[in-house]
Amino acid sequence: MSIRNLEPKALWNHFADLNAVPRPSKKEERVIQFMLDFGNSLGLETKTDAIQNVIIKKPATAGMENRTTLILQSHLDMVHQKNSDTVFNFDEQGIEMQVDGDWVKANGTTLGADNGIGVAAIMALLASTEIPHPALEAMFTIDEETGMTGAMQLDGSNFNGKILLNLDTEDDDELSIGCAGGIDTNTSYEYTQTTLNESSEFLKVSIRGLLGGHSGMDIDKGRGNANKMLTRLFYSLQSKFEMQLISFDGGSLRNAIPREATACIAVKTAQKEDFLVEMAKFTSVLKAEYASIEPNFEIIAQNTDKSELAVSGEDFKKILNALYSVNNGVFRMSPDISDLVEASSSLARVIIADGKFTTQSLQRSSVETTKTDVANAIRSAFENMGCNVVQNGDYPGWQPNTNSVILNLMSDLYREMFKEEPKVKACHAGLECGILGKHLPGVDMISFGPNIRAAHSPDEKVQISSVQKFWTYLLETINKTPISN
Repeated sequence: MSIRNLEPKALWNHFADLNAVPRPSKKEERVIQFMLDFGNSLGLETKTDAIQNVIIKKPATAGMENRTTLILQSHLDMVHQKNSDTVFNFDEQGIEMQVDGDWVKANGTTLGADNGIGVAAIMALLASTEIPHPALEAMFTIDEETGMTGAMQLDGSNFNGKILLNLDTEDDDELSIGCAGGIDTNTSYEYTQTTLNESSEFLKVSIRGLLGGHSGMDIDKGRGNANKMLTRLFYSLQSKFEMQLISFDGGSLRNAIPREATACIAVKTAQKEDFLVEMAKFTSVLKAEYASIEPNFEIIAQNTDKSELAVSGEDFKKILNALYSVNNGVFRMSPDISDLVEASSSLARVIIADGKFTTQSLQRSSVETTKTDVANAIRSAFENMGCNVVQNGDYPGWQPNTNSVILNLMSDLYREMFKEEPKVKACHAGLECGILGKHLPGVDMISFGPNIRAAHSPDEKVQISSVQKFWTYLLETINKTPISN
């Protein structure tokens, strides 16, 4: 079945149109123009602010003029990630989508349902001539995935709405009323290079097939981090063999749990077979530990081309110790909200090449003091080995308000429509609401969306029946928007 024949057709057709436009973070020029053309084609007030967020306003339909103006918000950029064996040019190609039962997914790449479904839903509302609604202010922010730049530099004077609906969560039975803030930790170190040992064999060791996922929403699932697992393997083997590290390339994006990592090493020719035997043994240990979580990963070694230089022995030890010791995963669970990760860190990117060792990691917390605590823990691990550490991209969390008007309205609607209780939650991800609240003081905010799984990974998919549920819920929420005070 074609994506364009799915219901609701208006939403899916706008999603298909959107996914034909390359829209990586920090390269949103084409999708910004796409949205400007869209708004202008409808004859609606359409513009960008100074940072290039797109704003489209639509007057209330007849009889809804006295209702509270709604701000509808989603972000335009998407995470571009593909499997290592997928041939795809994100800068030039549109996403290749396919229907798989009750799910829509992409062919070996991220799908862009995060946050394309939210964008498409807003587009469908703006384009409709039949849906009754109060005055709408559509806010399409840029660069959410790599720094929340659009939210950070939003010009709040462009908006009059008093209720904001953020369409960027990934479980259709949840209403999000709080989120984590975050900070990036970037490190660099210039290591000494040395010549290779005589009579060495050269191997490329790779870990692949891990689930990966969102480093906030999935951090509590115990999934393997390719950077940490490969580090652990080398830490175990380097004390038993004369091995030298030549290069290391792990992970891809700052906010994704690393699925893959590859390193080039040299081992003494006489030790190669024993090395491979020990590597297989340790791989079996990891597979046993992760059997119920990561059933499909593998660690393989292949012969590779000869190199001239390696990391010095002293720096190899320093780097291994730092990578091994750095905190990764859940740092603290919330003592106040059940099952909520309060603070975490994810070692997202590791590169060792040509005399330079660099890392990227992202620390998150819904509490500013524990965000500082985990960020300091990561800083200390790298500073201890002499790294230069730069921490930036700091953004605040979103403090929950359990007595908000929109929360009460949508909770009542959910019970009425779906005959069950909604899950009112704060999430361990960097929703833009925390930042938007700084620019829109007094605005009542809530976040919701359809079921999206494996966001930020090539396994990303969105559930068709859940999109239908989300759409009817959104329409009813808009229809029941309270009268303006």
